[in-house]
Amino acid sequence: MKAQEIEVKYRVIDQDALLHALTDQGVSLSAPVLQEDQAYAPTWWDYGKPKTGVPFGRLRTVQGKHLFTVKTPQDNEMACLEAETIVADAERMHDALLQMGFRPTVRIVKERRTGRAGRWSLCLDQVEGVGPFLEIETVTTADESGLAVQARLDTWANNLGVKLERVTDTYDSLVRLAQHHSA
Repeated sequence: MKAQEIEVKYRVIDQDALLHALTDQGVSLSAPVLQEDQAYAPTWWDYGKPKTGVPFGRLRTVQGKHLFTVKTPQDNEMACLEAETIVADAERMHDALLQMGFRPTVRIVKERRTGRAGRWSLCLDQVEGVGPFLEIETVTTADESGLAVQARLDTWANNLGVKLERVTDTYDSLVRLAQHHSA
């Protein structure tokens, strides 16, 4: 059965307040782990075009291990059909992606701390060049409404009682925007 990853993302305004609120909710976060992601898009797609229905690749390296993920946005960029697998050789996977008609877009480097709140996964990310973000995500069946699930996740985040700014862009778009503004 196809799985759908559904998430909401927030720019963190006050990280200390957020950490206290998460602790109050019984959420304990892992130690930070460095993740290096290379994002890929089909050669025919470009930023500014809709992402819905378009497959995007990501090659992630964490502690010497490589994970390839393909995400296809459904209701919006934060509700995606997803498939992933461990790959033995990142360079060969990169070459395979180029042969399949993908091109590298941006590199995303972040320190990620993870935790759980019930059946939801939480990620507190320090994204290089963009700052701190909180992601709340869950995996559902492919036929569940992404918008309805996002509304439930957003309610939980708002009930934390800390200042968060919801963002609808993915990290690749945020990093690309930051790079263009600093150029």
